[in-house]
Amino acid sequence: MTSTPSGIPGTADDSAELLPIASGARTRAALRTLIRPDRGRALLGLGVLVGATAVGLLVQPLLGRIVDIVAGGRPADALTLPVVLLLAVAVVQGVTTTLGLTQVARLGETVLARLREQFVERALQLPADRLERAGAGDLTARVTGDVARVAEAVRSALPEMARSVLAIVLTLGAMALLDVRFLLAALLAVPVQALTARWYVRRAVTVYADQRVANGAQQQQLLETIGGAVTVRGHRLEEQHTEKSARRSRKAVELTMRSVHLVLGFYARLHIAEYIGLAAVLVTGFFLVRDGSVSIGTATAAALYFHSLFGPVNAALVLLDDAQSAAAGLARLVGVTGIEESAVQLPHQRTEVGAAVTVDAVSHAYGPGRTVLHEVSLTLRAGEHVALVGTSGAGKSTLARLVAGVQQPTGGTVSVAGVHQPTGGTVPVAQSAPGPAGPSVVLVTQEVHVFTGTLAEDLRLARPDASDADLRTALATVYALEWAEALPEGLATVVGEGGHRLDPARAQQLALARLVLADPPVAVLDEATAEAGSAGARTLERSAEAALAGRTALVVAHRLTQAVAADRIVVLEAGRVVESGTHDELRTADGPYATLWRAWSGSRAAPHL
Repeated sequence: MTSTPSGIPGTADDSAELLPIASGARTRAALRTLIRPDRGRALLGLGVLVGATAVGLLVQPLLGRIVDIVAGGRPADALTLPVVLLLAVAVVQGVTTTLGLTQVARLGETVLARLREQFVERALQLPADRLERAGAGDLTARVTGDVARVAEAVRSALPEMARSVLAIVLTLGAMALLDVRFLLAALLAVPVQALTARWYVRRAVTVYADQRVANGAQQQQLLETIGGAVTVRGHRLEEQHTEKSARRSRKAVELTMRSVHLVLGFYARLHIAEYIGLAAVLVTGFFLVRDGSVSIGTATAAALYFHSLFGPVNAALVLLDDAQSAAAGLARLVGVTGIEESAVQLPHQRTEVGAAVTVDAVSHAYGPGRTVLHEVSLTLRAGEHVALVGTSGAGKSTLARLVAGVQQPTGGTVSVAGVHQPTGGTVPVAQSAPGPAGPSVVLVTQEVHVFTGTLAEDLRLARPDASDADLRTALATVYALEWAEALPEGLATVVGEGGHRLDPARAQQLALARLVLADPPVAVLDEATAEAGSAGARTLERSAEAALAGRTALVVAHRLTQAVAADRIVVLEAGRVVESGTHDELRTADGPYATLWRAWSGSRAAPHL
């Protein structure tokens, strides 16, 4: 959610820094890359469709032959062969068309799946602050509306377009074989069709691209308004937000109506082209039959050929509507998958156990005038547990996210085992020993998500090759094995949405068990026990302590009992380190920490930390 410095959601300037949209050249290049692994399937599908279309073109000459037989007064048994051939053509064309379209559909679904995987992979790697600048609505619109439009085009438009183009090309060739003058007559419709297509495409590209952006902005406004409803009401901003939502909705409706008028004009011009072409072919056939150049059956076949073009020509041109809409959506998806690697959050690789962490003169801002960290320097020795303490807004969570690599600093560097995360980007931490790569830093926050699936599957997200014994060991480590085995089906119990519901404390233990399975040398806990409530706090703190054993740890302390147990306490105020030391040292120093400690120990209701 974006916010102004005042913290009121939805009052930010309307011009969000949207995620990039790929150029036409970049989109085409990405499409070729996606198709390249399945070139064989593409060629097979195209070849079968060519054969099916070629067989189907025998229908018109056979009908013309029937016309000649009837016009010539020949016996009825002369119709047997053409009729049998028509039936054979229908069967062969049906079978080959099915096979060809099946191959094209498989190709399309494979490419779509590959695109989705790349999109999700890159979107998950984007820095959190980059997504915040773009807004949730932009990414949501791409992963829903744009993917849906591309999927629809792949499943319906792509096979139909392939068949239509082949039918047009081969039918025009067949007309030339009958008599080249039929082809020339049919081509009189082409200038009108070409101008229609050009007129449409030039307008459609802009309209559909603008429409997708407007839909994203509309979703973003709705998400901001609904997500910040309490704050909106508290600041009496209902009218302002309603007007913003109405304005963005009007913009989306206006662009939708423009696209409707565009399509209506498109169809009207196509009907004119059909009339011109068919009239030209019929007139040409009249003169050729009168001169004895062709038979009535041949002229009939030519007219039928042109009439059969109505379907594929209209389909091909009408599919430009779907194609342009899908192209706009594809460009927005490729825009995310094509973001430069330097701007993407690269995952840390596995480094040595007990790695040290160095934060050197790190600053971070969420926008102009919104600096939350000011040249913070901090060193975590290998195996040391450091607690971050400070009032709300001091910058604790921001520093934790920078150390975890979720966000990049706007100044200074963060390094793990001597490998730096420089200003404005991240680099992978090099492996120091052979073996499978794993994460060097894992972040656990208070906002834990329980994924839909079995408990075992949820745990294996951290380590896919973990055995059931490994899962039980991880659960036992964080004191969660007892309740896990008491579930209706044990590790096979479905949890998450629609499954067995885990309370906040158990969900946090699940997250800590995943941490144990991932086995990173560095762990960052950002108020990971805050959601348990007083009853479960002690249990979760014990679980967290067990999960952090043997690791370098940075803990954002929600309760001062966590700070007491830490090797060292670092106190932040207004984005700066103001104190650092052990609990006993800081308690007797009579500084900010001592003030917090007295308030907490005196009432057990310290200010929110």
